[in-house]
Amino acid sequence: MRKPASQRARALVALAAAAVLATGCSAGSLTSSGGDGEGVTLSFLASNGPEDIAIAEGLANAFMAQNEGVTVEVEQRPQGTEGDNLVKTRLATGDMADVFVYNSGSLLQALDPAQTLVPVTDQPWTKDLDKTFVDAVSGNGQVFGAPIGTVQAGAIMYNKAVYAQLGLTIPQTWDEFMANNAVIAERTDAAPVIQTYRETWTSQLFVLGDFRNVLQTEPTFPEQYTAGKVKYATSAAALRGFQHQQAVHDAGYMNEDFGSATYNDGLRMLAEGTGVHYPILTSAIGELVASHADAVGNIGVFGLPGPDAATNGITVWTPSGAYTPQTTQGAKRDAALRFLAFIASPAGCQATTEAATPTGPYVVKGCELPADVPPAVQDVQAYLSRGAASPALEFLSPVKGPNLENLTVEVGSGIRSAEDAAALYDQDVAQQAQQLGLEGW
Repeated sequence: MRKPASQRARALVALAAAAVLATGCSAGSLTSSGGDGEGVTLSFLASNGPEDIAIAEGLANAFMAQNEGVTVEVEQRPQGTEGDNLVKTRLATGDMADVFVYNSGSLLQALDPAQTLVPVTDQPWTKDLDKTFVDAVSGNGQVFGAPIGTVQAGAIMYNKAVYAQLGLTIPQTWDEFMANNAVIAERTDAAPVIQTYRETWTSQLFVLGDFRNVLQTEPTFPEQYTAGKVKYATSAAALRGFQHQQAVHDAGYMNEDFGSATYNDGLRMLAEGTGVHYPILTSAIGELVASHADAVGNIGVFGLPGPDAATNGITVWTPSGAYTPQTTQGAKRDAALRFLAFIASPAGCQATTEAATPTGPYVVKGCELPADVPPAVQDVQAYLSRGAASPALEFLSPVKGPNLENLTVEVGSGIRSAEDAAALYDQDVAQQAQQLGLEGW
């Protein structure tokens, strides 16, 4: 039985916070060399984001250093809808890499993991994983993935130097956020809100990052949503994210090149202070460290402001998972499972930390964060520590449509109204819910 949303939310916050402090046993032992892995070459598919590739290569190299005779070759795929479709196509055609990185949570269910992926339920390292992560990579009573990276937030990253210059304070409500935007627009040449629609996945945070506020207003939303009894277009709380994105566009607060700007353009603007607010996943912290190290101390994070300061908090995501397809057989499967065990161990966390700056807590017992993490990571941890964090909807419901990023681009571009986009998204998720065989759809 699924826990009520409020209990699962508290579980994620508690377990994620505990992951920072844990120093206990490792997530399974490994054979250091030889064995069934002798002479095996594994393909390892990750998305082509610079940080994603750095982590994949760091894990591959660290694993090979401990497993002589096993070669791990890193492959790249696009991000966003294109990459999502490629993963599904390669699984369907039997051409999937031996290990691949993909979402945890609801989008995993669209892969029909019980039919396409190798279960790892009986692997000893799974007992050392955060329970919420385990739930997010499970289906039909089986566990399928090892965690890649850390907990991250869907939030607003902001330039603290500009805030200090203008005497602004972190907004607790949407009205306060829009008031800050007005001051920035009036007193500077900077874009109050950065949007980067050249890469469509970056457009979703006004909606997805707002789920903490939805959950505070409607605590039973995940259950009602899964049962088909509440929709984005008919829930005032859920509709607000679309409306907020439209309001920012209509007020003229976005950078002029929002339609052609890339993710890296957005990070540059944030680092330079030519843009002040960037709604984005905090995995961006790692790319800022790599590309704009001098500016990292000036970047902070706050949760998407909602209607009530008393319930202000942040929406968090569990890590993506590393999975093995059922088409990987024999010695390759044995080596792939050993690679998953390494990924889900303190040694794997250390390799990840060395490859890219952590952007939140790990979900593996025994994994620690370095003491010198950037201020933005400390901001995320502060929300977790005081219990002001809630999981994203995709970890509380299996229902998530694949076309949200295209609809949010349209809303943010002034092409479609918030209400129309929400109604179309409800149609999008209905198709997935029906494919999953959920009642009420």
